[in-house]
Amino acid sequence: MKVRTRRSATLISGGLAAVLLAGCGSEDQIWPFESKDTMVVGMSDGILATDPAAGYDPGSWLLFNNVFQSLLSFPPGSSIPVPEAADECGFSDGSKTYTCTLRDGLKFSNGHSLTSADVKYSFDRAIKINDPAGPAPLLSTISSISTPDDKTVVFRLKVPDATFPSKIASGAGSIVDRRVYPKDSLLKGGKTVGSGPYKLDSIDKSEAEFSVYSGYHGTAEVKNSGVTMKLFQGDQQALKTALEKGDVDIAYRGLTAKTIAALDTSPSAEKDGLDVVQGNSAEVQHMVFNVSDPVVGKLAVRKAIAYLVDRYALVSKVYQSTATPLYSIVPVGITGHGNSFFNTYGDSPQPQKAKDVLRESGITDKVRITLWSTPSRYGPATDDELQTIADQLNESGLFDASMRSVPFNEYEKGIAEGKYGVYVKGWVPDYPDPDNFTQPFFGKGNVLSNNYENNDITKQIIPQTSSMTDRSNTRTPFIKLQDIVARQLPLLPLWQGKQYAVAKDNIRGLQNCLDTSTVFRFWELSSAD
Repeated sequence: MKVRTRRSATLISGGLAAVLLAGCGSEDQIWPFESKDTMVVGMSDGILATDPAAGYDPGSWLLFNNVFQSLLSFPPGSSIPVPEAADECGFSDGSKTYTCTLRDGLKFSNGHSLTSADVKYSFDRAIKINDPAGPAPLLSTISSISTPDDKTVVFRLKVPDATFPSKIASGAGSIVDRRVYPKDSLLKGGKTVGSGPYKLDSIDKSEAEFSVYSGYHGTAEVKNSGVTMKLFQGDQQALKTALEKGDVDIAYRGLTAKTIAALDTSPSAEKDGLDVVQGNSAEVQHMVFNVSDPVVGKLAVRKAIAYLVDRYALVSKVYQSTATPLYSIVPVGITGHGNSFFNTYGDSPQPQKAKDVLRESGITDKVRITLWSTPSRYGPATDDELQTIADQLNESGLFDASMRSVPFNEYEKGIAEGKYGVYVKGWVPDYPDPDNFTQPFFGKGNVLSNNYENNDITKQIIPQTSSMTDRSNTRTPFIKLQDIVARQLPLLPLWQGKQYAVAKDNIRGLQNCLDTSTVFRFWELSSAD
């Protein structure tokens, strides 16, 4: 199967996490652009890296997606990548060889031509540097890369990997100039040289300035003259104040659920000219069970918890309805989404079933458990969330549950050492494919560290789906996977996030920057006269 450059795309509303973006421009579009406005965007995150071999955080990938090109990109309303720096890409050899041909006229912002040698160099470099905070794990299926000519790059994979196009359409696929970026180390000084629609002019801890790159050749159609990013480094109140004072046009990430809910219903917000824009997000959160724990290692205890958790009360009370109940490992809007946990445990508390499953297992005393939390990683509401769940369990009279909150480093250490029986894990996908919501969670060395292994999942379903180039065909096996997990309960899905931004009411295109691909497209933003 080959994919060619897409010349245009239409706006499609996504699922529960962010509205996917609107139309890409014509192929090889070169500016001038439509508007002379510079957008000011605020977020509570920082930008931790400017070198694509090192960054794996939301702020860094925001930079990568706007400054660098990848061979492929995610078009409006779709989780299927299409060519960007490439003109054509396709699989051969049973999904073990992936070949791309570059489009004509590609140049980096320093004037250097972008060739297949730069593509090979970029991937080889990220893998070799293998920065702990970098994207190398996403590129682990690459065996070798060859460049038959200046426009052709051939990836040979260790195993069939139909998700490879999605991986290289993410920030992990950013193409750098081989004459600028060191082979064995990161580029220092906050400098960038890319071929994307924007250039990074300056950056420090509080601000990043981006201007339009006039030599860009690709699918994006720029609608502004530049973007200033205000970085609030976790200070959510400062971001809210900047928005209300008019110091930023858009608050993209970091407003609390309470603030968003208040603004969404506030007459003063409308009076002040502020709009709340809701999109779709594939961010999910799960309660994780250590299956080797002496208490929740018992399946009956895990089932009782699954029967008692009230997701609707949770998202309403704690998250002000800025999230939705989740009954699937694969979230809404992603191929393979199902309702295995809904079908097995229902959508409301069932204390009698919880009691029955405990008694049938010989458990007659109250079950004493601790729910472990870390607000420093998953947000300040996480403690409230876990306390709410503990309260729900205790209200049944079947549990004596408490919540403990610890700093993230201590939290991760405790999980790794097997000290915690129940804890929470959030997940924001690297790419919008069901593989990214399943493969990292199961088998040896998984990100959950919960001692759960299942050969049907790791040796059959995941390898089987990895070779399916038509991703729509993966739905049935991924539903089977989720049915297995719902029965064995190594984790319990809790909620799927929505994506929000708040902006001045003259801002246009924001709804096109929020989607399950997590790509915030600067070029879609403009302001009305």
